[in-house]
Amino acid sequence: MNTTDVLVSGSGPTGLTLACDLALRGFTVRVIERRAEPHRESRAKGLRAASLAIFQDLGMAEPLIATGTAGVVLRKYFDGEHINDTPTPADTGLLIGQWQTEEALRDRLAGLGVHVEYGAELVGIAQDQEGVRAELADGSLIAARYLAGCDGGRSTTRKLLGIPFEGNGEAEPAMVIGDVRAPGLGRDAWHQWFTSEGGGMMLCPIPGTDSFQLQASPEHDDHGDPLPPSLESFQRIFDRCAGMPSIRLEDPTWLSSWRVNVRMATRIREGRVLLAGDAAHVHPIAGGLGMNTGIADAAALGRALAAALAGPEPDADAALDAYEAERLAVAAGVLADTAERYERVVEAVRTPGRGTEVGMD
Repeated sequence: MNTTDVLVSGSGPTGLTLACDLALRGFTVRVIERRAEPHRESRAKGLRAASLAIFQDLGMAEPLIATGTAGVVLRKYFDGEHINDTPTPADTGLLIGQWQTEEALRDRLAGLGVHVEYGAELVGIAQDQEGVRAELADGSLIAARYLAGCDGGRSTTRKLLGIPFEGNGEAEPAMVIGDVRAPGLGRDAWHQWFTSEGGGMMLCPIPGTDSFQLQASPEHDDHGDPLPPSLESFQRIFDRCAGMPSIRLEDPTWLSSWRVNVRMATRIREGRVLLAGDAAHVHPIAGGLGMNTGIADAAALGRALAAALAGPEPDADAALDAYEAERLAVAAGVLADTAERYERVVEAVRTPGRGTEVGMD
């Protein structure tokens, strides 16, 4: 059985960043993904300056900069009335859909001779002093010197290792989210409608597309239970919050819900298996730190794995232990920071003219 240097489980921004980093360093890497094909969902839509600097080092920042938008205008409404526009500084980062970031990373990785292996579901992990053997759902085995679990908040890697994911979360969704088209609505701003009755809706134009990312307080049925996301529900919320009868939402290419979760793994190293990104920590979306923290995790893990692969075993252990200590401390700080930012935003939107900018400080 051929052995690759590193097997990466998960092809989101974290896993792809790590794979590009390792391939550029000359190590062999494979990337497996349970999905059958790439998604085209906007999801995490902001790249901070630190992430762009990492992508510059990987040689793939230019297409993102060409597509994305720097310096977004937040257009605030209250009870249907336009209150003000708040520009965000151009140097705070880049607005761009997550699928576009992943596409640029995949293209860079393909240029390095590595392609994501779709429909490859991890179901088992065994390891010894020599390496890791990953079992896939089809019964095949992949041998690697190290395994990186970059497979999201519901990480199979973390669960197979039995690593606790401690923290707290809410059972009911705080928001319904999705990608829709809104013909006739201006694409020069991120529209944010809030009401004196509570709740609201936001529509953010995704650059390079004709779609908006929608975020809204969920509707509830007669029993007080939240309704699942749907185009019909999105339209009712929009009509109530925006009061623009001429705008009809259409073409929902992504429908989902978001729940508040503040959790982190108790450890992110188990021998030759390491965690990064949402597999290691999840937290509120305020400030747009989730994907960016994962990208920073990947850069740090790339450095640690490079040292481990190139040096003797004692040096390898030291490098990987240092990665764990560094990134667990960072994750704990991000969890506390984003929880505070989220509470700040929830409070701020009750005041006309204030919006998500209070969580970006």
